[in-house]
Amino acid sequence: MNLTNVKQSPQSNTRIVLAVPAFPKLSETFIVSKFLGLLERGWDVHLVCRQSNPKDWEAFPELHHSGGDIKQRVHVSWPHRPRWLAFLLFVPAMIRALICAPKRFLKYLRIGCKRFGFKVFRTFYLDLDLVCLKPDIIHFEFGALAVGRMHLKDLLDCKTTVSFRGYDLNFAGLDQPDYYMEVWKEADACHFLGQDLFRRAQRRGCPADIPHSIIPPAINLEKFPTPERTIGEILGTKEHPLKVLSVGRLEWKKGYEFALSALKLLQDQGCNFEYRVIGEGEHRAAIEFASYQLGINGRVCFLGAVPHDQVIRHLQWADIFLHPSVSEGFCNAVIEAQAVGLPVVCTDADGLPENVADGITGFVVPRRDSIKLAEKLTLLISDPNLRLTLGEAGRKRVMEKFQLDEQKEAFHNFFVI
Repeated sequence: MNLTNVKQSPQSNTRIVLAVPAFPKLSETFIVSKFLGLLERGWDVHLVCRQSNPKDWEAFPELHHSGGDIKQRVHVSWPHRPRWLAFLLFVPAMIRALICAPKRFLKYLRIGCKRFGFKVFRTFYLDLDLVCLKPDIIHFEFGALAVGRMHLKDLLDCKTTVSFRGYDLNFAGLDQPDYYMEVWKEADACHFLGQDLFRRAQRRGCPADIPHSIIPPAINLEKFPTPERTIGEILGTKEHPLKVLSVGRLEWKKGYEFALSALKLLQDQGCNFEYRVIGEGEHRAAIEFASYQLGINGRVCFLGAVPHDQVIRHLQWADIFLHPSVSEGFCNAVIEAQAVGLPVVCTDADGLPENVADGITGFVVPRRDSIKLAEKLTLLISDPNLRLTLGEAGRKRVMEKFQLDEQKEAFHNFFVI
């Protein structure tokens, strides 16, 4: 996509600012797709983040091929730590706001003083990029980012929208009953990845009639060619070892210890396998130690975070995709596995049953149940025809429900508010 060739449209005068913690991130390819998709449809889209690593840009060639002004649309917030640095930068921040958006800046201070008193100067510094960008819509890509930011609706005279993707509803603010109350009251619209998340939001106080859209993750199928898969041999032998893949951050909620325990059961039954894990996280040492304690570390390979094109190659290598989460919003990795024709074995964690059709594209078992995971893996090992049938059905399901062009159109319609 070349932005210079995008046709002018009514929404070209509508500025959307996407708020994220960091951009781009290997684990958040969906943000990149959404950002570019909205630009492609003529929206004036900008993005505000707290950090942007130049090395991470290298993993997203589509950002480099989308026209020269992409980087100018990504704004890294001014530092607010340490405090002395923020104090030194405060006067330059005010000067910048007066130059870029004098009317909005003065309105921000006028209304903000009534609401926050002298604390308005602190909130202004944190909101500096948003003040200068003069947005028509501010979209918070994760629910927790919107908490304490609903004042922007009045102070910047704009609309506010929010995406809920899993962690924000499953964990954030659980000890505070009214954690999202201001968001439910003030947001102009909310986006949920699936029906399960919308139901969870309602259990946390979200009105059933709040303006909202259910837009699941999606992928570009052209980037996921299906390798030639035929009805092959029974797997798990010395000649034909089982190849298992998992993709996801190395965190407790991904349930890797249950996958390792299930594979230990397979090893005890004489199954020969190789298990590759793609992802990085603070629990890596604990998960690696668990594989050592179980005596399967020689069969497990932790690959860390890898570029997305390499993820696709590992998906094409695998026989089965294993996703043992104990909590999940939806899961892009499971969609990608189905896109390349892999049968999936996953748990019933939150939104996963919306993602995998049990018995049709894979198997859904109770979370934290290593025995059930092992049983389904064993079934697939011994039935080559079943592996092929489930994999073909998985790719068909992605074609019918998780196409990127349809998602882009859905987000386009979401922002016509």
